[in-house]
Amino acid sequence: MSIATPSPDLDDDDLDEPIPAMQQLLDNPFLLLFIGVAMPTVLYIIWGVMEIVGIPIAK
Repeated sequence: MSIATPSPDLDDDDLDEPIPAMQQLLDNPFLLLFIGVAMPTVLYIIWGVMEIVGIPIAK
């Protein structure tokens, strides 16, 4: 594996740029795991509530 070195055409201003929010999100495996578990759970709960509400009332 090689070590990445900054190219000579980059100056200090380019290296001091803040890391974009989407990159921070994708670099965090625990946050991705949480989102991967939470999103389907929430969607299935909403889907289940919609199905229950859609059942006609018996007379």
